Amino acid sequence: MFIDIIAGARPNFVKIAALVHAFRESPEIKLGYRIVHTGQHYDKRMSGDFFDQLEIPEPDVNLEVGSGTQAEQTGRIMVRYEELIIASPPAATLVVGDVTSTMACAIVAQKQGVPVAHVEAGIRSGDWTMPEEINRLVTDAITNWFFTTSEFANAELRRTGVSEDRIFFVGNTMIDTLLRNQHKFVQPAIYSEQKLSPGEYLLLTLHRPSNVDDGARLREILDEIAKGAVDTPVVFPVHPRTRNKMESSGIKLESPFVVVDPLPYLEFGYLTQHAKGIITDSGGITEEATVLGVPCMTLRSSTERPETVDMGTNELIGADPKSIGPALKRLLSGDWKTGGIPDLWDGRTGLRIMTTLTGLLGANQKT
Repeated sequence: MFIDIIAGARPNFVKIAALVHAFRESPEIKLGYRIVHTGQHYDKRMSGDFFDQLEIPEPDVNLEVGSGTQAEQTGRIMVRYEELIIASPPAATLVVGDVTSTMACAIVAQKQGVPVAHVEAGIRSGDWTMPEEINRLVTDAITNWFFTTSEFANAELRRTGVSEDRIFFVGNTMIDTLLRNQHKFVQPAIYSEQKLSPGEYLLLTLHRPSNVDDGARLREILDEIAKGAVDTPVVFPVHPRTRNKMESSGIKLESPFVVVDPLPYLEFGYLTQHAKGIITDSGGITEEATVLGVPCMTLRSSTERPETVDMGTNELIGADPKSIGPALKRLLSGDWKTGGIPDLWDGRTGLRIMTTLTGLLGANQKT
């Protein structure tokens, strides 16, 4: 008996690592697994390094869907995953997060009579302009078993009528991977090249369509960050989507920005851990910042991870770029809240998920 574990994009790899290690290190888990890489992210900088650094085996299957519009990617994933399931059906399909691959493979599995388990179920931003929010809604509408990261997610699922016996509060697989690899973080070359010091630089990530697809808005955001940072270096690993928009809009960055390509997991983790603060529109980074105790501001008006705001180091500063300057002033002066760590973000989430799934499937042997 085996399950499919779906990975399609960079955050997925961080999440499935916890599951793979639980399989490897826990003989009581009586299941086999097949890693299905959809190829949604096909740039090695965005995927291949993660398999190496996080000690994830090469995927058993790569659907190689490549680039395209969301509809094109969804269609190719569904066609190719359906062919795989028909030829070799798993006992269950486990999807993680909220990318296109998550939704597409969940739909195919249910149509083929294969139960779906969703890791990070129940999280909601309330913002339907985010593609990820649509993916979450569709996936959870057809999920059998919901593995959640917080009581906020549990409450959302209950509100929509999901019964308690299908909700499993297990914690956060991203934090499993963070804690497992924290001692292995690697100082990137840019650190010494730019003479950076712990607590003396900011870390920036931007990739949400609402922030980067409009060149004028992206320029305003970057201008406000530059003014607010003053002389503090801003290390900016540029997402391919953001870089394309910067190039097409003629945006060229100078000091205080330190522009680099996307970094492998261990190098990015080093920069996160030692930053004075983080400016981001990513949900996952707010989780890591919370556990590492690093001040974090999110350039959005809503978040699907409210626990990082209620309990953690994250603050929502809204969509108005003019809010960046005042927030940076507080952060750089040390006037930022001290956060705590949410329940069950303890490094054992992968084991809880796999133990629970083994019981649900009634597996009694590995094949």
